[in-house]
Amino acid sequence: TGPMISECLGNLLRITLSAEYFEDKYLSFSVIDQSGIAWELDEAMASQCGYTVTYSNWRNIEFRASALSCHSRLEKDMFTVTIQIKASHTPDMKNTATHLKSASCRYGPWSPRELVCESNYMEVSVRREVPQTVKDFIQDEPDDWTLAFPEAKAGEASVWQIVFHQPEEKKALLVSDAWSAGYGLNTTDTRVLLRIPYTAVQIQLVEAQGITFSAVRSSTFYKQRWMILMVDTAVACPVDGVDYTNKTIIWTVPKYIQPLSAGATSFKDVLVEAGVDLHKLSAKEMASRKYVLSNDLNAITVKIPIGTEGGYYKTSVSSGQHGTKYTINLFLEHQWEDNKWGLTKHTIIKEIETPFEQVELAIINNSNLSARLMNVTVGTFLPDVELVNLTIDGATVAVPEAVQHGYLTYEIRYANGSKAYVIKVPFDAPSIKKEYMRADMRAHTLNVTLAFIIHPTSETFTVPVVTVSTVKDAVLPSARGFCDGRNLRLIITRGNVDQNWLPFISDWHLTPEAAQKYNYSLRDNGTHLAISVPFLSSHVNYEDFHTSGIKASLHLTLKDGITLANRRDFSISCRFSPSELIQCLPNGTVVITTVKLVGIADLDTSLLVLRDRQCKPSLVTEKTATFKFNVNTCGTSRKFNSTTMIYENDVLYFRPDNDTPVYQLKFVCSYAIKQTVDIRYESKKNPPPSIKPGFGSLALSLKLFKEKSYSDPYQESEYPVVKYLRESLYFEVELLQPKDARLELNLDDCWATNSRSQDSLPQWPILINGCENSEDSYRTVFHEVNYSIRVKFPQHLKRFEVRMFTFVQGTTLLQE
Repeated sequence: TGPMISECLGNLLRITLSAEYFEDKYLSFSVIDQSGIAWELDEAMASQCGYTVTYSNWRNIEFRASALSCHSRLEKDMFTVTIQIKASHTPDMKNTATHLKSASCRYGPWSPRELVCESNYMEVSVRREVPQTVKDFIQDEPDDWTLAFPEAKAGEASVWQIVFHQPEEKKALLVSDAWSAGYGLNTTDTRVLLRIPYTAVQIQLVEAQGITFSAVRSSTFYKQRWMILMVDTAVACPVDGVDYTNKTIIWTVPKYIQPLSAGATSFKDVLVEAGVDLHKLSAKEMASRKYVLSNDLNAITVKIPIGTEGGYYKTSVSSGQHGTKYTINLFLEHQWEDNKWGLTKHTIIKEIETPFEQVELAIINNSNLSARLMNVTVGTFLPDVELVNLTIDGATVAVPEAVQHGYLTYEIRYANGSKAYVIKVPFDAPSIKKEYMRADMRAHTLNVTLAFIIHPTSETFTVPVVTVSTVKDAVLPSARGFCDGRNLRLIITRGNVDQNWLPFISDWHLTPEAAQKYNYSLRDNGTHLAISVPFLSSHVNYEDFHTSGIKASLHLTLKDGITLANRRDFSISCRFSPSELIQCLPNGTVVITTVKLVGIADLDTSLLVLRDRQCKPSLVTEKTATFKFNVNTCGTSRKFNSTTMIYENDVLYFRPDNDTPVYQLKFVCSYAIKQTVDIRYESKKNPPPSIKPGFGSLALSLKLFKEKSYSDPYQESEYPVVKYLRESLYFEVELLQPKDARLELNLDDCWATNSRSQDSLPQWPILINGCENSEDSYRTVFHEVNYSIRVKFPQHLKRFEVRMFTFVQGTTLLQE
């Protein structure tokens, strides 16, 4: 018990580090030699000295040491290994906790030749007995070993040498050179050992029965007195030989391969055993797990059902997809006798990992509607998976920080070791998207991406989580409407579903800019939307005329800002006084505006006429037509009574080839007759009218319009305006104050300058004493101003047209 547990497994010592104690820590391993010196392990040293560090069963860390590892202490049939482990929470290994573990194992008796195939090295150890003389040595190839002796004899006395036998050459290395090249060599009183990393240069790949082996054929020499002693240190380990068929792992290991059987002519199996995690299994145990061990003439085969006891699943990632691989750490021990070595013991450790298999994750929505809490479970995961961060609205946050965004996450652990993650977030969290569905229902959408890390490989993968909960919590916008003397008004109270809904009148999007263009009022403070539209405007519908007034209505639709689907309709209807449509001026001028009724869809307002069909409207819009005429024209009839003089006319609409009007609006102007008297008079020549100068406060405006219709002025944001030479400029001067019908605006002088200053030079007169400049190549043109909805006093405006020009001196263009 405790953070480290040791086991003796034949000629190997295993120390297992508890995941509960060492997880989330940075570790360094050192081996303590007999002098107390700590040798820190890296991959190169581990494979050279007979140490292996690996992970087993998710997060447990496993340290293995060979009985003949570099710093083992050997005493008869006992070997002792001492390791030091430093653990820190930071990669710089500061504030480390140091753990020492010493363990002794008994091993024996040793076979004459023992071969070990570890995951990171190959090891061969042979017994040192009475040395063979050269003539008694059995050659595996003609002159093979004979050629090695001159190289060995050339070495220094009493110094070990190793000769590697390769097809193209034989390479001799001093022990010091072999050690520098990564090979591990060791001797005891009775044994000689060679350890070879799988990355060694002298490794050859050889095939036996279609299975590839990593093999090294070598001999080790040393001089003792007058004798040359030689030890055959060939070793071979299988690289592949694993197949996957019908959910079964099939591991095949050929027997008696050539590099290990050179010089031998007869073979006999002594023992074939297999197991898991270096524990041998009896035939009964193997049968209970449905393992099959077959020993044929030429090969040993082990069959393991995928997923069975002894192995474990671990999480893996392929192309960003979550999945698993089944891992099992098998080992095989094969002992045989031959007429060269006697007994050989071959131990093969094989960690087998099945191919990637994608695993779908379940996302379960357990939202609590009454508590207004989204509750989502994501899983199931193996214990080697950890949730590290969440991506919320494009921002990645670590799990501890997610609570600041309203996200609570925690693990659920199950009895079989697997787990799931739960994410809880309130419906009202800003990152939860709310979408109006129907009636009083809203869809609440959780859209978060979970990022996971796999231990110990540090692979990562993500899981997008999108769940929708439909909740009966929609508050729709409501409205109230009213009318004042000249406007229809709607005030809309916002709900909780219309944040992205847009106001439309018919199919016209009512934006602040559009409202300003039509002199509408649009105000939005976030909670209320207020709209005011004049009674006479193109977006108002006129339903009927009655003596009580004109029924006008305004229809407003709120549309989805993305799909433009209709979400909510509002309307306001009011009756307005007929006096809003007619002006009977004291000078006998009548201005009447008629409107298009919704019941006559094909009515063209430009074709409306008075009784005298030659009298046509002076101003036309889509829904209105305005006539201006004198009471003595256009077929106006007149009649009297004792106090009143009455003028009558009709606005009419005729369809082509039909003299019966389909539209008729009768209007009347009444003038009071105060007194009628008989008087005598004589004609007298009146003096010519004169204008007397005076002083007062006047407010004037000068505007530039885009077209001759003078309906669309340039706004301040559109300046400076770019025009080409001889292109028309339409100017309007208006008397803004006072609003006195008795006043008339007259222009005296108007001139252009080359800068903003009205007194700068050069200058060019456009109007002189109220007239166009006779020296202009293109003379100023005056345009008549008529009464309209915008123009109540035509005599307060003057409009004129000027062709674009520039200032030149000679042929040079003058610029400011």
